[in-house]
Amino acid sequence: MIKVLVRPNESLEAALRRFKRQCNYSGIFRMAKAHAWHEKRSDKRRRERRERLRIIQKATRKNDPSRRSSRSARKVRSSRSSRGGRPSRPPTHA
Repeated sequence: MIKVLVRPNESLEAALRRFKRQCNYSGIFRMAKAHAWHEKRSDKRRRERRERLRIIQKATRKNDPSRRSSRSARKVRSSRSSRGGRPSRPPTHA
C-alpha cells in the first residue's frame, strides 16, 4: 500500500502529484487496468508475446553499431533545410 505524508507547507495538489507518481512507478494503475475485465488465456499469451518482441526489438535497435547516431543525422538534416530560407523550387505564376 502506498502512503504519502503531506509535508509542512505543501499544497494538496503537490502531495496528490507525488501519490500519482508513486502509483505509476509501482505499477498499480497497470494492474488495475489488467484486472478491470476478463482476458482470455490465448489473448494474454498473445499480448505478452508482442510485449516481449517489442522489448527485444527496442534493445537491438539501441545496441546496433551499424546505425548512424541520431545526433549527427539531425545536424545534417537541419543544416540542409536552413539554406537561407529560400524555397526548394521557384514559385510558378499563372
